[in-house]
Amino acid sequence: MKLVWALYGGTVRDVYEALLAQRQIAYTTVMTMMNVLVDKGHLERKKTGSEAFTYSPTKKRSEVERSMINEFLGRVFDGSAKPLLVQLVEDEKLSQDDLDEIKALIREKS
Repeated sequence: MKLVWALYGGTVRDVYEALLAQRQIAYTTVMTMMNVLVDKGHLERKKTGSEAFTYSPTKKRSEVERSMINEFLGRVFDGSAKPLLVQLVEDEKLSQDDLDEIKALIREKS
């Protein structure tokens, strides 16, 4: 999804080539993942040529991130965000700036 947003849409080949610059990945893996994102409603697919499809986001990045995070929380943590946050804090994956921002958000919500 990040690459589709960065490319303002594109073909499987566009996304594949951008990913290939970062790591080894199979073209079919990219195609499968993009079709899964179509099935979930995050991307739309339009035929642009005799065989090519162009994919574009159907939702804002923040909406898709929220949806994916909620799906992940449901699958891995039974819907609770607390274990994820505890894990991030304990593994020191959050910077002091991140922690300060989270504290401020918690204060606002309290």
